[in-house]
Order: sequence, then C-alpha cells, then structure tokens
Amino acid sequence: MQTYYYILASQHFLMEEEPIDEVLKERTRNYHEQEKEIDFWLVKQPAFLETPKMADIKKKCPQPAAAIISTNAQFITWLKLRLEYVITGQFSAPTDTIPNPLASLTTAS
Repeated sequence: MQTYYYILASQHFLMEEEPIDEVLKERTRNYHEQEKEIDFWLVKQPAFLETPKMADIKKKCPQPAAAIISTNAQFITWLKLRLEYVITGQFSAPTDTIPNPLASLTTAS
C-alpha cells in the first residue's frame, strides 16, 4: 500500500486562476532531465473524495474539484506554500474504498 498526498481546490481555481500547467510542465521537464519517474498527477473530480472518510473534506472544497496527487510529500508541501488557498491531505491506496488513487469521476469525450 502506498501513501498519496494531495492538494485539493476547485477546478476553476487550480486550472484557470493559477498557472499550474506551467509549474507541472517545468517539474515534468526537470524529472525527464534527471531521468526520474513522474510521481505527481493532476486529476479532475478525483474519485477518492467520494469515500465516506473524505465527506468532510469534499464539503470544504468548491465543486467541481481538482487535485494534484503525488507520492512525494515535499512536493505537495511546496505547492501548498505556493498556492495558498488549497486543502492538503493524504490517504493510502489501494484499499476497498479507494481501489485506484488516480481515478476521476469525469468521462473522456
């Protein structure tokens, strides 16, 4: 079982008000240069919020939500300091309630 760390915010804030795509592109470029495996993902409408354990967190976040999920706690801490108005937390997966930590409730079109 793996621990996943996340920042959570409304999709509008995370994807339109903040230049998060630039941050993620730069980090991806840096990882490729260092031949390091990607350990972060941007997930729209993350399914982990639907678990009973996350009900209070979901209530605090404007919907639809988006999350950046990572196995790197320091990266999430850095993002929290940079973005300010986000919710942070962690969860373990896979479990019975969270079989896929990166699952999204959105459907591809």
